[in-house]
Amino acid sequence: MAETKKLFIKTYGCQMNVYDSERMGEALEASGYETTQTPEDADMILLNTCHIREKAAEKIYSELGRMKAFKADKPDLKIGVAGCVAQAEGKEIMRRQPAVDLVVGPQSYHRLAEMEAKTRRGEKALDTDFPIEDKFEALKNRPKAKRAPAAFLTVQEGCDKFCAFCVVPYTRGAEVSRPVQRIVDEAKDLVERGVREITLLGQNVNAYHGSGPDGNEWGLAQLIWELDKVDGLARIRFTTSHPNDMQDDLIDAHAHCAKLMPYLHLPVQSGSDRILKRMNRSHTRDSYLRLIERIRAARPDILMSGDFIVGFPEETEEDFQATLDLIEEVRYGYAYSFKYSTRPGTPAAERTQVDDTEANERLQRLQALIFRQQMEIQQSMVGRDVTVLVEKPGRDPGQMVGKSEYLHAVHINNSTAQVGDLVKVRITEAVRNSLAGAHI
Repeated sequence: MAETKKLFIKTYGCQMNVYDSERMGEALEASGYETTQTPEDADMILLNTCHIREKAAEKIYSELGRMKAFKADKPDLKIGVAGCVAQAEGKEIMRRQPAVDLVVGPQSYHRLAEMEAKTRRGEKALDTDFPIEDKFEALKNRPKAKRAPAAFLTVQEGCDKFCAFCVVPYTRGAEVSRPVQRIVDEAKDLVERGVREITLLGQNVNAYHGSGPDGNEWGLAQLIWELDKVDGLARIRFTTSHPNDMQDDLIDAHAHCAKLMPYLHLPVQSGSDRILKRMNRSHTRDSYLRLIERIRAARPDILMSGDFIVGFPEETEEDFQATLDLIEEVRYGYAYSFKYSTRPGTPAAERTQVDDTEANERLQRLQALIFRQQMEIQQSMVGRDVTVLVEKPGRDPGQMVGKSEYLHAVHINNSTAQVGDLVKVRITEAVRNSLAGAHI
């Protein structure tokens, strides 16, 4: 019997990369790998990279320098780079860091087993193509391991929006949606393995347009209603959405589909129409606010989250104030905010940049406002009853931790609940990043 090899995967970035890392692990199981939590133990190290954050490529090269040191003690160790930085940099990664044995783009990781075999023969392996074959279909006959109660499921990849700051269309390709039946089959498989909540993933998930079982193209709302029929699936979420793709039937699903949770991540990026136009966002401040009104009319208790870019090229103090005003009007339960940083090859990279000190100061002001809103909303939960999906034991004896309908982390004290249970909890305390309550 062949000796089991150890695989260490370090994941950067979004939930789609978390999903992809799980699939990479499954792709290499057939080659005798099992995952490990420490790179020192590994026979193969994979960095699953993201190109969204500032100086993403340079940070990966720095990490590769640290990983290279492990080869001194283990010459047969293989090092690979996957994901969006791999797609963007390609063979340049191997040129700059010769210790790298394998580079694979996000559309080709189903070929990992044959690429790994190539490295074992002493060859370098590079694949950053956009292959014709369906990578999800290639991995469908994977082992039936038990899963955590909440899981991600990619339904759509790529982007056709070409926002001026974003590299996703270049690293993930054009928008592609998986067929409805394959998604439903994967959801049923996840449920059989213990999953009770599924988050549907896509770069523009609400632009989903997959082939339905009736031969017609289905939208995300139709897909959600089909998943609503899956026995044992208790909760459905989706992320990330674009305001222009938030159709009436999807808003209606929030009003009437009991399994669809009252939480929506809907990035706006800026509250200034001038900056939105320069970002090529193709929505306006007013259209976004009217959309929020319609969503809240359909589901009054829905919790909104968003994304904001501060210090976008040519942003003035007036533009920034418009963003703060929009945040005040919407009231977000969560938000992700970033100081703009250039991405080579994107239109915004060639424009006049905002002074770094000023951009930092704006980011601090925006984050202070978001944090105040977050804490006000969390404080308003005290005394309310929520339903929590229990995900793991807490740090204290008898404590369990899970997520509410609104995606709040909730610590349940003195609970007899088990992982995977859905339990009623009365919230007694709100702290910085979570709530606490008692099982009722």
